[in-house]
Amino acid sequence: MKQTLYDLDFNLWIEDHIKKLKNHRFSELDIEQLIEELKDLGKSEKNALESNLMILLAYLLKLTVQAHAPETMKKSWYSSVDEHRKRINKQLSKTPSLKSYLPKILEEAYRDGRDLAIKEGKRASSGIRIPDESEYPQVCPFDNEQILDAEFYSLIIEPGV
Repeated sequence: MKQTLYDLDFNLWIEDHIKKLKNHRFSELDIEQLIEELKDLGKSEKNALESNLMILLAYLLKLTVQAHAPETMKKSWYSSVDEHRKRINKQLSKTPSLKSYLPKILEEAYRDGRDLAIKEGKRASSGIRIPDESEYPQVCPFDNEQILDAEFYSLIIEPGV
């Protein structure tokens, strides 16, 4: 099978296709591969959003469930919340259409974030109380506004909620 420029050097393939598009040499484009790359680009944007949302939710949960952890521990959790919230908000400002995708991925991102928070909670040491899994709500307790709010860090969750 003959290797194409796409197979040999992806970046060069992109530069070549940009040049062809600029010069209106549409008949020389690898349309099928171009379509696949555009689809993948959309998927990678969504995957990045979901990944950042999962981590953000994990740390919001840690700050909520492990509210009595020492401030030295929580300091890094606050930083993680700030970082991933900033990434999400930046991505949403650059690609506003992704905001409608948030509700679609929230449930799965929360489930994964909850699992992450539970695993990290079990690794607690130095006499810190390890929360029981049941203390982490099964359903996301945060609404979209709270998740994206730069000043929001945690909730007070009543036992059994």
